[in-house]
Amino acid sequence: MSEVVRVHAGEDPPAEWTASLFLAGPTPRSPEVPSWRPAALAEIERTWDRPGKLVVFIPEPRGAVWPVYDDQRTWELHWGDRADVVLFWIARGPGMPALTTNDEFGRWKDSGRVVLGTPPDAERVRYQREYAREAHVPLSDTLPDTIAAAMKSIEDGASRRGGARDVPLLVWRTPSFQHWLRAHEAAGNDLRGGRLEWTFRVGPDRDIVFLWAFHAQIHVAAEDRVKTNEIVLSRPDVAAVLAYRRAPELMDTRVVLVREFRSPTVSPDGFVHELPSGSSHRPMPPVEVAALELAEETGLDLPLNRFRAHHARQLAATFSAHRQHLFSVELTADELDRIDPAARGVPGHSERTYPEVWRLGDLVSDPRADWTTLGALMEVLVSGLVPGAAEAD
Repeated sequence: MSEVVRVHAGEDPPAEWTASLFLAGPTPRSPEVPSWRPAALAEIERTWDRPGKLVVFIPEPRGAVWPVYDDQRTWELHWGDRADVVLFWIARGPGMPALTTNDEFGRWKDSGRVVLGTPPDAERVRYQREYAREAHVPLSDTLPDTIAAAMKSIEDGASRRGGARDVPLLVWRTPSFQHWLRAHEAAGNDLRGGRLEWTFRVGPDRDIVFLWAFHAQIHVAAEDRVKTNEIVLSRPDVAAVLAYRRAPELMDTRVVLVREFRSPTVSPDGFVHELPSGSSHRPMPPVEVAALELAEETGLDLPLNRFRAHHARQLAATFSAHRQHLFSVELTADELDRIDPAARGVPGHSERTYPEVWRLGDLVSDPRADWTTLGALMEVLVSGLVPGAAEAD
C-alpha cells in the first residue's frame, strides 16, 4: 500500500519508512507570498505509487506557530543529513530571498542525494545551476520535473526501521554496507543510528558509490553499551591473487607482486608493493575478478581452474569494513620467467603497475611490503604447515 507521511518542522517521523524526501528551498518571509510546498506535496502524493511509506520532511510548521529557532535549525540539519533525497526548489524572488537555502545547498550539494529545480524567473540561481551541471546533480526547470527526478532517484526505496532510517538509500543499496550491517546483526549488535559523512562516487554521472564513510551508533550486545565515536569506511570488496613458485626452502619461494604508486603510501620508495588485486562494479565471482587483475597487471592469463580459494578477510578492521578475497596460483618455471617488469596499464587510465618477482625471505625483511600483503603470504604459503589451518569453502 502506498502512503505519504507529512512530517513538519519539529515533528518526529514514523519509526519505519520505505523512502524519505526533504523539501529544501526558500520559505516565504511574509503572509502575502505563498509557499511552494503545498503544490509540491500534492504532486508528490499524486506520483508516489510504490508500495510502502514515503516520509516527506517539510521545514515549515503544521500550524501558525514556528518552533524555537535553535530547535528548528537542529531539526532541519538532522533530517536533511539523513534523508534519501534532498529536493531543492529555489524559487528565489521578492519575499523569498533564500539566504538560508544557499547554506543548505552548500552543505548537501556534493552528497549524491540532491536534486535541484529552479523556475525560469528565479533570481540569482546561476551559481547553483552551473554547479549542478558540472557535478551531475539532476537539474530541472519545473517543480513536477524536479519531483520526477527525486522519484527516479528513490526508485522502489527500501524498508528501514529505527537506526537504519539514518542510512540514505545511495549507501544502503551498496553490497559493502549490507555486508557490514549483516555482520553486526549476526553478532547480536544493533544499529541505533548515525550519519553519512561522505561518499566518493564514480562513473560518467557520478552515481556509483565507490567509497563511503558512516558515523555509526551501535549497541554492542556483548557489552550492553552504545559505541558512538567511530567512522566506518568501506568500498567494494577486493579480489587478490598470490602467484608463486615454491622452492625447497620456504624463504626461497618466489612470489609475484606489483609495484604501483598510491597516494596514501608512506613506504621508503613512495610505492606500494602488493598482490595483483582489484574490484568490479559489475556483479562477478571474486575468482573471475582475481584472474582478470592478474592478467591486466602482470600479463599472466591463466584459466580459472588454476586458482585456489582461501579466506576472505578484512584488510584493516579498525578502519575499513571491506574485505579481500584471496586466491593463489602456483606457477611453472616458464610462467615465472615470463613476468615482464615493464610498466602495464590502460592508456588514459590512472593505473600503472610494474610486475616484480620477490624472494620471500627478502620480502619479509623489506619495509616496503605492508602487513596486509605479508598476511596474505602467510595464509597461502604457511597454511599447509600449520596444524588446523583451514581453507575457505
